[in-house]
Amino acid sequence: MISGLGARAGAVLSDVSSTEGRLAVTAAIGLLTLAVGWLLLPKAVRAGEQTVSSWIERLVDDRLAESTEGAIETFRDGVPSSFLLRLSVGLLQLALFALAGVAVLTLWGRFELVVAVLPVAENAFRVGAQVVASAMLLGGAYVVSDVVEAYVSDLSADSDRITAHQEQLLTRLAQVGLLVLAAITVLGIWGVNLGGLLVGAGFLGIVLGMAARQTLGSLIAGFVLMFARPFEIGDWVEIGDEEGFVTDITIMNTHMRNFDGEYVVVPNDLVANQAITNRSREGRLRIHMEVGIGYDDDPDEAAGIAEEVLDDIGVIANNPQPYAIPSGFGDSAILLDLRFWIDPPTPQARWRSKALAVERIQDRFADAGISIPYPQRTVSYPPEKAAADETVERVERADENGSGRPRDDPV
Repeated sequence: MISGLGARAGAVLSDVSSTEGRLAVTAAIGLLTLAVGWLLLPKAVRAGEQTVSSWIERLVDDRLAESTEGAIETFRDGVPSSFLLRLSVGLLQLALFALAGVAVLTLWGRFELVVAVLPVAENAFRVGAQVVASAMLLGGAYVVSDVVEAYVSDLSADSDRITAHQEQLLTRLAQVGLLVLAAITVLGIWGVNLGGLLVGAGFLGIVLGMAARQTLGSLIAGFVLMFARPFEIGDWVEIGDEEGFVTDITIMNTHMRNFDGEYVVVPNDLVANQAITNRSREGRLRIHMEVGIGYDDDPDEAAGIAEEVLDDIGVIANNPQPYAIPSGFGDSAILLDLRFWIDPPTPQARWRSKALAVERIQDRFADAGISIPYPQRTVSYPPEKAAADETVERVERADENGSGRPRDDPV
C-alpha cells in the first residue's frame, strides 16, 4: 500500500524534473505548510471548540444549560482546555509537517527513506493517538464531573427532599463512577487485559471485605441513613449515650458536637443499630417537670398557680397551652405534673424554661402559703414492742442502783 502510494506520488511529481522546478515546488510546499500550520490551524481548532460548546449548550435543556454554564467555561478557558487545545494544534501541525516532508522527499526521488522510517512513524502515531484519546477521556470525565456537581446542586436547591448529605453523596458517587469508567476505557485503549484485572480485583475485594467488615458495615449504614433520613445536619439528636448537634454526615461516620463543646464521631453502623431521638424534627419539644405540695394544701389551687406561672414565661410556647395536673401521691407530698412546650427546641431554651419555672413557682407557692415539703421519716413501734422496751429500760435502771428492783417501785 505504501509502495503504491509512493508510485502514484512519484508519477504526479515526475513532470518536475529540473532542479529549479524542484526548488520552486519545495519552496511552495514550505510556504504553504507554514501558512496553514501557523496561521489557519489554531484558528480552525478554536472555532471548532467554540462550535462544539455552542452545540452542547443547545443540546441540553434550560436548567441543565444554566448548571453546565460554569463547567463549559472551565472547559473553554481553564487549564485542561488550554492543554488539550495546544495538544490538538501541535499534533495537527506535526502531521502537516510530516506530509510536507514526505512530499519533498518524493519530489527529490527519496521516497525509500519514507518507507524505511514509516514503521517508526506508525508506532509513534499509534502511541500519540492513544495519548490523545486518553487525555480526551480524562478531560471529558473532569468536565462531566463538574457538570454533574452543578446539576445536583441545582436540584438540591430546588427541592426540599434532597438533603446536604444526599447531595454530597450523590455527587461523589457520580464522580467516582465517571472516573472509574474513564479509567477502564483508558486501560482498554492501552491494551491492558481487563479480564485478568477484574478477576484479581474480585479476589482482592473478597479479602478486603473479610478484613474490613466493620468498615463495610459503616459504608452500607451510610447509604441506609442517606435514604432513611432520621436526622439532618444541624439537628439536635441523641444517639445511644451521645447527645448533641449533628455537624456533618459522611458515608462512614456521623459527626456531632455535644453540649460540653466536645467533637464526637460515631460510626454509621453504630448509629443504625441504636435508638435515635431527634428533638429538632417536629420543630417543638415538650418538657416534663414534677413539683410536690403538702397534703394539707389544695391541689387545684396549686395547679392553677403553676399554670399562670408557666403562661408568663417567655421561652415557653403558648400553643399548646402549658398545664399542671395532680399525678400521684408521693411519700411526703402530692405530686403535680407540669407539661409545657418550647418552640424552637434548643438546649438553651430547655434549661432556661426549667430554671425559670422552678424559681417562679417556688416564689408564688410561698406567697400563697402552699408548702413544698421535703422527704421526712417517722419511726414508730407497735404497742407490744413499746411496752417490752419500757420494762427492759426499768430493769436496767434497777441494776444500776444495786437494789435488785426498779428505783421507782414502792418498798
